[in-house]
Amino acid sequence: MIKKTNTRAIAIFAIAASLLSACKNGGGDQAKLYAENDRVFKNIDTAAKPGDDFFLYANGRWTKENPIPGAYSSWGIGNVVQNDLRDKLKKINEDALEASAAKGSNTQKIGDFYFSGMDSVNIEKQGLAPLKDELALIDKISDTKALVAEFAHLATIGVPNPISTYVGQDDKNSSKMMLQLYQGGIGLPNRDYYFNTDKHSVDIRTDYQQKHLPIVYKLIGLDAAAAKAAADKTYELEKFLASNSRKLEDLRDPYKNYNKMAVDDLGKLAPAIDWKSTLAGMDYKMVDTVIVGQPEYYKAVNEALSKFTLADWKNYLKKNLVGDASPYLSKAFDDENFRFFGMALYGRKEQLPRWKRVIDTENGLMGEVLGQIFVKAYFPEKTKERYVKLVEDMRTTFKEHIERLDWMSAATKEKAFNKLAKVMPKVGYPNHWKDYSSLTIDRSSYAQNVMRASVFLHHLNADKLGKPVDRTEWGMTPQTYNAYYNPSNNEIVLPAAIFMIPGALDENIDDAVVYGYAAASTIGHEITHGFDDQGRQYDAQGNLKAWWTPQDSAKFTQRAEMLVKQFDGYKIGDQHINGKATLGENIADLGGIVIGLDAFKKTQQYKDGKTINGLTPLQRYFLGYALGWLGHDRPEALSSQLLSDVHSPGFMRVNGPFTDVDEFYQAFGIKKGDKMWLDPAKRVKIW
Repeated sequence: MIKKTNTRAIAIFAIAASLLSACKNGGGDQAKLYAENDRVFKNIDTAAKPGDDFFLYANGRWTKENPIPGAYSSWGIGNVVQNDLRDKLKKINEDALEASAAKGSNTQKIGDFYFSGMDSVNIEKQGLAPLKDELALIDKISDTKALVAEFAHLATIGVPNPISTYVGQDDKNSSKMMLQLYQGGIGLPNRDYYFNTDKHSVDIRTDYQQKHLPIVYKLIGLDAAAAKAAADKTYELEKFLASNSRKLEDLRDPYKNYNKMAVDDLGKLAPAIDWKSTLAGMDYKMVDTVIVGQPEYYKAVNEALSKFTLADWKNYLKKNLVGDASPYLSKAFDDENFRFFGMALYGRKEQLPRWKRVIDTENGLMGEVLGQIFVKAYFPEKTKERYVKLVEDMRTTFKEHIERLDWMSAATKEKAFNKLAKVMPKVGYPNHWKDYSSLTIDRSSYAQNVMRASVFLHHLNADKLGKPVDRTEWGMTPQTYNAYYNPSNNEIVLPAAIFMIPGALDENIDDAVVYGYAAASTIGHEITHGFDDQGRQYDAQGNLKAWWTPQDSAKFTQRAEMLVKQFDGYKIGDQHINGKATLGENIADLGGIVIGLDAFKKTQQYKDGKTINGLTPLQRYFLGYALGWLGHDRPEALSSQLLSDVHSPGFMRVNGPFTDVDEFYQAFGIKKGDKMWLDPAKRVKIW
């Protein structure tokens, strides 16, 4: 996970070279174009009124005909692409298994990792044995000093503990790598699960405390009474840490979450911790200054060290260790982990096949090893070139938007132009790959392979301290179905996987759809992140710095607050969308839509105005964007997202911002009285 970036899981058919060629030739042969659009727009539910629920109108037929499979918490276009990705990675792994690879080579590592993960007989036979030495270290803890030292050790093997760290760019000096501390230590996905009174939150925390935790402790070896007692104390400890943790929306303020201090001053926050030796134990050498995201959290950690007994802490750490490793252990551990984190939290009915789970794990730990092979097999250079061109087309249109703003002064506009011009697009794959030669992977133990890979990644991150910032580094692998904007580098990163097509569309897809679901919801979205409520606070060099005039900043905030109130008003069951927490993504969605639309208006197809299958270019644009969010979610997954995700649910990423776009009303004849009607004075206009 990349800290302080606005990541976005792109639930769209990613654009391929064939689609980009349509941008140049206007959509290809007319007969083929008609046939292709007939397939694209067969998702329309004609029983739904576009002015009442456009998402349902655009995608309702598909969701009715495509129920969510048991192994998934949601099902949509993104899942189809992800499955295709897994198939490609499976071939890479199977080829590695059959190869006669030299020991230590990437091919050997891929093949042996996959073998160890698929060796269910050995995994079952080993049971908890792969963690035997680590559990023994926890048992040896004799005092607070040894306890904190164990926090440090667990951090190096990737196990969650109360001291959460990473090395990243200094928000106020993007040329320097700094050690950063942030809140953590809890077992539920979000601090609000411990306190909210909605049914989903109550059900989850009840299950967690009364069922999941006792089961985990029994699997570790405690009897029923001891397991219950350990579960109660662990929950109490985590709830205490949660009560001193910031809410999701409060974590989005870069200034309030920037607290630089000398290591010696950490002792004022948590005097029970010997910070120099603790950080050294985490492999952070010669650290004199740190950035603390949430100082009050570390004051609470200090209090918790005396509030809870060593026995309480040992059980808590054992739960963290075993819980983190459960997917890689024997069936009993894996099943309970899935029962709670898959079924209870997200409503899944069954596990993914083992091979898919192993590939997902491998991809997370050794992604660039796989990526080097992936791009050679599946990513042609011409695709990269064409996508880079589309980025530049969107950049030009964004500049025109800034020029036309009536609320921004000339002084701020000039700096905005400079920042926009310096946005660096990273497309496809990195120019330099990470070196995994020091990582040892063998066939003896799946769990230990995962642990060694976690150690490797921790040291890789820690080694950045004191070194120049590598602005060529990628925070995602080429085969990741995702994209992001990184404010410290002022860059948009677009992995190769977003160019994949699982076969549903071909080169005859028309420009309207391309600009809706690709240019708008991907490129325009990520560029706009550089100018959302968070990204706008960073300058062209990636530094957290006030570069707006106070008057312009106030005008932006006024418009952003309108969007907060708009999304706060959307209720789903007994929960509301969190307008503050989702503000950045909502701004990026709206910006992507209006910028993509103006870019589309420059095309010959839009100017010609010809209908296809009875749909105008403008209508097809909005349908194309809605196609990008095609899918539906289980109620449990939706509730979890509302609590812990900075993204609004997919259907509201269509219906919400569309109500702010005047052309949407024109395209579908939306009138006052329709459910999606928003009075013109309340329509948000930012970028």
